[in-house]
Amino acid sequence: MRLRHGDGQTVHLGYCTNVHPAQDLDGIVAQLDTYALPVRERLGTDLLGLGLWLAAPVAAELAAEPRLRRRLRHELDVRGLEVVTLNGFPYASFQDPVVKYAVYHPDWTTPDRLAYTLDLARVLADLLPDDAARGSISTLPLAWREPWDAGRADACARNLDALAAGLAGLAADTGRTVRVAFEPEPGCVVETTADAVRQLSAVDAEWLGVCVDLAHLACAWEEPAAALAALRAADLPVVKVQVSAALGAATPDRHADVLRDYVEPRFLHQTRGAGGGATDDLDEALDAGLPGPWRVHYHVPLHAAPAPPLTATVPVLREALRELVGGAVAGCDHLDVETYTWGVLPAAHRPGTPDQLAAGIAAELAFARAELLALGLSTPSDTPRSQEVTA
Repeated sequence: MRLRHGDGQTVHLGYCTNVHPAQDLDGIVAQLDTYALPVRERLGTDLLGLGLWLAAPVAAELAAEPRLRRRLRHELDVRGLEVVTLNGFPYASFQDPVVKYAVYHPDWTTPDRLAYTLDLARVLADLLPDDAARGSISTLPLAWREPWDAGRADACARNLDALAAGLAGLAADTGRTVRVAFEPEPGCVVETTADAVRQLSAVDAEWLGVCVDLAHLACAWEEPAAALAALRAADLPVVKVQVSAALGAATPDRHADVLRDYVEPRFLHQTRGAGGGATDDLDEALDAGLPGPWRVHYHVPLHAAPAPPLTATVPVLREALRELVGGAVAGCDHLDVETYTWGVLPAAHRPGTPDQLAAGIAAELAFARAELLALGLSTPSDTPRSQEVTA
């Protein structure tokens, strides 16, 4: 969806498709009909944005073949769908039965991560709507925190230099600007905005910046105003925002039985206590008796509170959005709802059919749209003719 900020910028709001498992082009096209089109229709909008996730094999295939990129662009256009941002964090197999630490590999010390991200940029340059100001790609925050040493840091720095050069070359070749955003996440080399300032201060900010995931921000117990001010002071642009909410527990010692409903084998759920305690997964926090209150890296649906006494970090989300787009100038124009955990929610909250999942995604987007409209953004009355639904 497109919203208009008071400063005249178009703010793009969409949902991230890493909630779906498709990893080849036919599967991606099928998921457009199964999920994205029903979501658009439920929202009553002529144009829906997708934060498309392309696994490394299909990204390489698309990057190598213009005909396939044209096909994907056509499949999006005829369904009233558009793509201004890609999720380049998971490399492959993100909805496998067990993901856990594998999602952080290959990392930014490797040529594979560089090649994958440049493939995504090549694809995105051809998917961007003709009137889009730029494209964005979110990626992992360099690497998992260990092992990390001077040699790995040097390899990472070389790859980031090569990335910036590759994006500059792409812009020269295509006339389209694509920027890459590093996403702070608990447990990684870049876990907080302070880490981002320290680790990314030397990057080329014309091409590289930060993706602020609002669930991750909450898990780090960061105050949005201070965190975003620190990024501005360091001249690190917020290239993309992932509109997400984490799981909260004020008194985890008294409600371990409810929290154990959220223990599951697919994803890591890094848990952080307000006093600084930390574990890599929720079951570890429960077994260790980590002092509360907790915030858990478990993306929960924006519009539906978890079962009491658990909570969601929606207040952090609201404060961050107010800081980002509630002022005279929009601090970011690419917003992506990213609840990839629908399939592992406790059974009572988990959609059982594709239609139920589409309904949940639409409800989240409606929630996010309402929050943005309340901040003064407006719904444009014009749909670009290149994006009108024709079939």
